[in-house]
Amino acid sequence: MAAEADRIAPGLHLVATPIGNLKDISFRALGTLAAADAVIAEDSRVTKGLLAHYGITTPLLSYHEHNAAQMRPRIMARLHEGQALALVSDAGTPLVSDPGYKLVEDALAAGIEVTSVPGPSAVLTALVVSGLPTDSFFFGGFLPPKSAARRARLLGLAQVPGTLVFFESAQRLGDMLADAAAILGPRPAAVARELTKLYESVVRGDLPYLAGHYAEAGPPRGEIVVLIGGPIAAAVAEDDLDERLRRLLADHSLKEAVALVTAETGLPRRDVYARALLIGPKDRGEPE
Repeated sequence: MAAEADRIAPGLHLVATPIGNLKDISFRALGTLAAADAVIAEDSRVTKGLLAHYGITTPLLSYHEHNAAQMRPRIMARLHEGQALALVSDAGTPLVSDPGYKLVEDALAAGIEVTSVPGPSAVLTALVVSGLPTDSFFFGGFLPPKSAARRARLLGLAQVPGTLVFFESAQRLGDMLADAAAILGPRPAAVARELTKLYESVVRGDLPYLAGHYAEAGPPRGEIVVLIGGPIAAAVAEDDLDERLRRLLADHSLKEAVALVTAETGLPRRDVYARALLIGPKDRGEPE
C-alpha cells in the first residue's frame, strides 16, 4: 500500500503513529508523512520501518533527547524557510513522554503554524480498557526509578481526584507496584501490556494483588502502562482509623502517618490529622 501525497501547508505537523499495530494509522497521517519535506523522528530506525511499510520515501531527521539542543536550530531554520515538517514519536502521539515539547514551543514563539494530526495514544488506549473511571484522569509519565523518590511522588498524587496513569519499564514494574500498594493501599488498578499487539494483555486487581502477582511472576515483556483508581472516601470506623494511625505512628512521624492514612482512605486530611493528635504519637512533627 502506497500513501498518496497531496500538498500540505508549511509549518510543523505533529503526526500520531501506531503504538504497535501498523494498521492503526489514519489516511491523513499517511498523506502528511508522504507530503512533508522531512519527517522528524525520535528513533529513525523505528520510523523507517513504518514509512517503508506504506511506501513512503520522505527523508528522515533524527531528533531525540540527546541531540535536541543541536538539532532544534537546524529544524527551526528549515521551518523559517517555509518547509513542511512532520514530527513523530517512536509510537503514539508526539510530545507525550518524548522531546517534542520544546520544538513546538519554539515554533509557536516564532509564529510558525503548528498542526496536530491526531491518532493513537497509549494513555487513552489503556484507560478505556482498564475498567477504571475514565471521566477524570492524570497522566504522570514515568515515576522516579528510586523507591524513596517514587513513594514521595505517589504520595504527592494521592489526592488527585481521578485515575492515575503511568508508563513503566518491565524491570521496575514489581517494585513500582509494591511502592504504590504501600502508599495508596488497596486501590483498584490495572497493568496493560503490549497494547494493540499480538500478545496484548490487561491484568486487573487491587494494588496489593498486582504487586504480589508480578513479584511471583517476574518482569513481563513489552511496553507497559499502569493505571490506578482515584481516592475513594470510604466509611471508616473510628476504631479502625485509630488502629491504622497507631500502627503507622509506631514507625513514622505524625505528618507521614497522616499522609499515608489520608492517601489510603480518602478521608479529609484535617480530620485524620485531628484524630492523630488525640492518639498521642511519639513524634508530633510540626503543627500545621
